[in-house]
Amino acid sequence: MPMIDIIAGARPNFMKIAPIIRAIQSRQQSGSNLTYRLVHTGQHYDTRMSGDFFSQLGIPEPDVNLGVGSGTQAAQTSSIMVRYESLLIKRRGSLCLVVGDVNSSMACSIVAQKLGVKVAHVEGGIRSGDWTMPEEINRMVTDSITNYFFTTSEVANENLRCSNVSDDRIFFVGNTMIDTLLANMSRLKAPAFWDKLGLEAGQYFVVTLHRPDNVDNVDQLQVILSGISRGCRGLAVVFPVHPRTAKTMQALPNIPDHLQLVEPQPYLEFIFLAKHAKAVITDSGGITEETTVMGIPCMTLRNTTERPETISMGTNELIGTDPSKLLPALDRLFAGKWKTGIIPEKWDGRAAERIVSVLEQLLGNSNSDA
Repeated sequence: MPMIDIIAGARPNFMKIAPIIRAIQSRQQSGSNLTYRLVHTGQHYDTRMSGDFFSQLGIPEPDVNLGVGSGTQAAQTSSIMVRYESLLIKRRGSLCLVVGDVNSSMACSIVAQKLGVKVAHVEGGIRSGDWTMPEEINRMVTDSITNYFFTTSEVANENLRCSNVSDDRIFFVGNTMIDTLLANMSRLKAPAFWDKLGLEAGQYFVVTLHRPDNVDNVDQLQVILSGISRGCRGLAVVFPVHPRTAKTMQALPNIPDHLQLVEPQPYLEFIFLAKHAKAVITDSGGITEETTVMGIPCMTLRNTTERPETISMGTNELIGTDPSKLLPALDRLFAGKWKTGIIPEKWDGRAAERIVSVLEQLLGNSNSDA
């Protein structure tokens, strides 16, 4: 009976694996022989960054928690590799399914391949071209040893073809993060501080920042936040503070006006905030996909993006890391000149169904002893 190891390690992974697990469970009820083992590497060990997502999204308790915790890039990656290798030696799976571009995805892919277990990469083929980003290195290494690619866009497909990946290994399925978004739109709920802060739909901004270029330097973070404060014209700025950012925030000379600092939010509360915001200002990649589908203006404080379809088709705009470029963008927003965007192909809530259908074709006749 074929068993798939589904790897999750950090907050972005959880939204992507939830619909895949549901799709497998649904197929099992229809007689499919696919089984899975949910492996949580523990890369994000803070309940606010992972635990809430398991409960809200209906993800079952992990079959295995490797419990690696935090550390440097090398320390965390090596710890994941050692612990996942031990797991596979005890019981091999038929396939290692990784999602996204975190350390867990790269580390488990390497271990699986060295032990002769094939790898499938959900969200394969995306590229920013920025080698200073750890995530870009993770993407490139993972894709270089991946057997099967589940992609979100034709741009990703073409990136893979340019790397000499044959079409029979590329499966254009859509975006599982959007599966989760659409499945939970009716369940969104206001965060506990909504009334206390006097928030009203369309009358506040949401900000998320965690990239090293933006948050590790006190002066840079101060300038960014001050620019946001000036450009938002007195509207509240709700800022769920990432643990990495919180360390630098403690050293800021002052907290700019209008910033409302809150804890990292559970999924349903955060999407509620984004859905009702006037705009989102972020350096995240995944949020740009969610705002595109919800039709919310989004400004990305990065010089590159691995999700160009959110710009060419969606509501996102690449502002860059120079805070002076943010003010003209905010002026255009207030002038009502922001683009409306369209939803990319196959971002329709059925990506996970397509993935599982392919997995059944690939593994359905497996003679694995797992």
